[in-house]
Amino acid sequence: MKVIIPIVFTIVGLFILYIVIETAVRKGINSSIIGQFLEKKYEIKEDKKSFLDDDLDNDK
Repeated sequence: MKVIIPIVFTIVGLFILYIVIETAVRKGINSSIIGQFLEKKYEIKEDKKSFLDDDLDNDK
């Protein structure tokens, strides 16, 4: 039991860190000049509100 709790906390912490880094990179790229240029050039506009939108069960 002494080993399981730190492992669970580590996994939860890494998952939160992943979400924070992914959000920062995505916003950084989208707000950059090159990111805006590519969105205009290729008419890319994603309506994703959450990382859960990548789930395969959310087919539209």
